[in-house]
Amino acid sequence: MGQTVGKVESGLAVVVIVVSIIGIIGAIVAAVGSGKLYEQVGKGGLSLDRDEVRPGPAPGSAAARAEAEAEIRQLVEAKSARREARGEPPLDVEAEVAELLRPQGVDAGLRDEVRQLVIARNERRIARGEEPLDVEAEVDRQLRDIGA
Repeated sequence: MGQTVGKVESGLAVVVIVVSIIGIIGAIVAAVGSGKLYEQVGKGGLSLDRDEVRPGPAPGSAAARAEAEAEIRQLVEAKSARREARGEPPLDVEAEVAELLRPQGVDAGLRDEVRQLVIARNERRIARGEEPLDVEAEVDRQLRDIGA
């Protein structure tokens, strides 16, 4: 009986060693292969932080404006269809689209606030010994930059 227990213990030791070696090799393989997996976590079609270039026309191009106009037209047509379904008079789609695409004027209050900021910036520039900016040209540039 003593020899049987010794054989079982030595067999068990061999199994433990073999399983441990296989586990260590598996862990190494998993660690080496998982580097690329971790880089892909959180990326995909629904991710907001994508590296790939957005398909479609360049912003501000004629194609982008045409695409925007087509989308606005679809939205106005859908709004008109909902009104008709409720029994209300339909919208004049062309007039609505033209109104939405018409460039908006710059609010006088906004222009005044931007002018005050430019004047304050000029005062700081003068205090540093720099040349002041042309106030009206800088106001126009800043309003243009923000799309106003």
